[in-house]
Amino acid sequence: MTKRLAEVAKKAGVSEATVSRVLNGRAGVSESTRASVLTALDVLGYERPTKLRGERGRLVGLVLPELQNPIFPALAEVVTASLAQRGFTPALCARTIGGVPERDYIEMLLDHQVSGVVFAGGSYALAEAEHSHYRALTDRGMPVVMVNAGVDDLGFPHISTDDAVAVEQAYGHLVSLGHEKIGMVMGPEDHMPSRRKLSALARIAGPEGDKWFVERTNFSMESARLAAGKLIERGVTGMICASDVLALGSIRAARRLGLDVPDDVSIVGYDDSVLMTCTDPPLTTVRQPIEMMGQAAVDLLVNQIEGSGVDPDELLFEPELVVRGSTAPAKR
Repeated sequence: MTKRLAEVAKKAGVSEATVSRVLNGRAGVSESTRASVLTALDVLGYERPTKLRGERGRLVGLVLPELQNPIFPALAEVVTASLAQRGFTPALCARTIGGVPERDYIEMLLDHQVSGVVFAGGSYALAEAEHSHYRALTDRGMPVVMVNAGVDDLGFPHISTDDAVAVEQAYGHLVSLGHEKIGMVMGPEDHMPSRRKLSALARIAGPEGDKWFVERTNFSMESARLAAGKLIERGVTGMICASDVLALGSIRAARRLGLDVPDDVSIVGYDDSVLMTCTDPPLTTVRQPIEMMGQAAVDLLVNQIEGSGVDPDELLFEPELVVRGSTAPAKR
């Protein structure tokens, strides 16, 4: 008990006596201090006293699909900083292959009486995945915000980069450089953001298999290398990729086949994640406005927590094409 008091006091920045007063429900503690102690208790994984379990702490879950893609840590940095400014403490849940499944993370967050959850990727982005575990959040009336496209019938507010505009920018750039055969390295067939990108290109360029081709893959560099290799074998000279990681795998594919980027193959990524200016060549990519999206996600979540109404429509953000060294005029 003494160890627990000391750890909670250190985390909350108060005395052990103050922690004791909060845990025992005694007077003489300000509401802000009381909230800080309860949040510290949640973050450290200690159970609240029975009489306090019915109250949600100022703890917010942030669920990420992975940490290998630099765009997710970048978003987490924005969201956690914005939460802290609003008086909330983030609980980061990052999924890994063979690790804790999303369903278990949701149960854990509910057990810790979180005030809300921000998802930055998960089963909701896959049309054919299992979605029943999100019902636990709906049943609790839990404030939730989901970042980037997902299935429509979950009922949670969404924040997304405009996939159609992103494709228009990337495709227009490659066409302006004289590329006539365009390849798309996209996520799995049921991946909603990839579906929206492909649908946008079909509207612009006509049916697949005429002027453009697609290979679907998971979001790993090695899988992208294999997918991009197939596109190159079909005569593609310009590629649009669903992430910067996939773009880097595509560059590797071109080099394995003895081709130069951008002289033989031009490649456009998506995200503009950290260090893309330092790759060889520096990556042309479509930038997601992560700073604005992260802050908007927190604003939407806090509005729900405070009982304000939230517009159910998807909030779309404008991407920006950033031209660097991985694209060049097509060979004649």
